[in-house]
Amino acid sequence: MDTPKKRIFSGIKPSGELTLGSYIGAIRNWVALQNDYDCLYCIVDMHAITVRQNPADLRRRTLEQLAQYIACGLDPEKNIVYIQSHVPAHAELSWVLGCYTMFGELSRMTQFKDKSRKNADNINAGLFTYPVLMAADILLYQADLVPVGEDQKQHVEIARDIAGRFNQVYSPTFTLPEPFIPKTGARVMSLLDPSSKMSKSEQGGDGCITLLENPDDIMRAFKRAVTDSETSVRFDPEHKPGVSNLMTIYSCATGKSFAEIEAEFEGRGYGDFKTAVGESVVELLRPIREKTQELLANRDYLESIYAAGAERAARLAQKTLDKVYRKVGFVPRARG
Repeated sequence: MDTPKKRIFSGIKPSGELTLGSYIGAIRNWVALQNDYDCLYCIVDMHAITVRQNPADLRRRTLEQLAQYIACGLDPEKNIVYIQSHVPAHAELSWVLGCYTMFGELSRMTQFKDKSRKNADNINAGLFTYPVLMAADILLYQADLVPVGEDQKQHVEIARDIAGRFNQVYSPTFTLPEPFIPKTGARVMSLLDPSSKMSKSEQGGDGCITLLENPDDIMRAFKRAVTDSETSVRFDPEHKPGVSNLMTIYSCATGKSFAEIEAEFEGRGYGDFKTAVGESVVELLRPIREKTQELLANRDYLESIYAAGAERAARLAQKTLDKVYRKVGFVPRARG
């Protein structure tokens, strides 16, 4: 008898363009998981509106992100790929879970503190309850594993706390999810500030590379990348963060080990190294950019993908939501 595959859930906000960090730290690892796990990959547009968005840009980026998921290698037949707002159960479960989440828990969330500082003129309730919606995203599908970076572990932990509390009150209802952190390339840093993660908020400058960036801009950004006053290419994140970040990127783009990279650039200096890293990223992203443009030219196909994905996701979600509604005492809705 076959052992059931473990289920994975993950998603990215369409609040900016997908970056090289998004690909190396998340999507590339998703692709590697799709044959061995039962996977749901979501475009979490509901999370995006905790910060004000231009509606036309949000719609464009949502479709672009869907196209890029596929262009990066996510197979819509093997995975459930969908748009969060197309499955109302996310919002429905979020309300119920909010009633089992403590104010103190939410007030301690690091991301709320960070986002409040950056958006002082718009500290809204959605920003505060963001982790509850994220917990609903995960728990709705009884996910076993959630691929996250180190900085997102806190969100999986609060999802476990909420699920555990609900299970204790009503009997086992939710699977307790575990964070799934890849061993390599989980954190790609800014090219201009290697002490901070490459992020969508950096876009428009040379610190961040987007997946649809043109080759000339990629090369310019890598030639301007921060290194240090030495000349040796050596992996030492503490003392050589800029060089170590470039080595991580080059390793992910080429498959070479750090020892091989150090040997390749021994005695050659940073100019040659930065050029080689830039060229490797241009070639890494070229097929993704070309495939994305091809997919965006076929909107009917993209619509068929997100419609089918939402339908499959909704079937799974409804099973959990029905169980939750029954346990909390709601009258079952009539089925027409």
